[in-house]
Amino acid sequence: MQGIIRQLVIILMDTMDSLIAIAAAFLYTMAISTIIPGLVHQTGIRVKTVFISALLALAFHAWLLGDLIFNASGQNLSILNVASLISLIISLVMSGAMLKTRLWFILPVVYSFAALNLMAATFLPSTFIKHLENDPKLLMHISLALFSYATLTVGALYALQLAWLDHKLKKKKALVINPNLPPLMMVERQLFKIILIGNGLLTGTLLTGFIFVQDMFAQGKAHKAVLSFIAWVIYSILLWGHYQKGWRGQKVTWFALAGASMLTLAYFGSRFVQEIILR
Repeated sequence: MQGIIRQLVIILMDTMDSLIAIAAAFLYTMAISTIIPGLVHQTGIRVKTVFISALLALAFHAWLLGDLIFNASGQNLSILNVASLISLIISLVMSGAMLKTRLWFILPVVYSFAALNLMAATFLPSTFIKHLENDPKLLMHISLALFSYATLTVGALYALQLAWLDHKLKKKKALVINPNLPPLMMVERQLFKIILIGNGLLTGTLLTGFIFVQDMFAQGKAHKAVLSFIAWVIYSILLWGHYQKGWRGQKVTWFALAGASMLTLAYFGSRFVQEIILR
């Protein structure tokens, strides 16, 4: 009898998780569908509708992700859970920034990835159990890695927006008539602030990895350290080039995207193959 009750509880919890994921995805979609018409038709965007929809979506996202990651066995840091967590962090940051800056061009991309990652983590579950409560040094390293990747991914999105605005200006398509787009120079200033912060976090990630992670260069892990270091070099060169040589335009975009690509390969490359393709 107890076994039947336990099975019913598990089924009920799984159903609840599925409903929460669907509700969050619906709310993300509602926010996106409110933003896009304003961008396309150059009309006003209902900020309150977007903010409330995004706030509810983020609340459901965080609630569900807590259930997916934290369980009796430890912390389930599967690749899909980590991707969903990073999407949540990025969405929280961008939603907060929305109140001060016109980020309408970026938000649909951010919310789309958040919805897709949450649905994947819910309906394609995988397991990679850790016990971070027993290793605070590893927890520090992983936290720095998550926040550095999230910050530099936001930087890559800003770089794409910068490239798009620059392209429109060079084509002499008047952007001033669209009140939903931010000024080019403001986007550039914010981009380099974000990259500066992200590279600082990445520096901390590499240092804590070298100091605290004993098997950092073991088989199957060495590529993470190498690719992360390459990304750090790319971002450092970009910052030096901008502040010392005045780099702007396409060069900045390519460097930002190259750095983000290196980090994506470092963090998710081998684990995607192991946990998703070969499982």
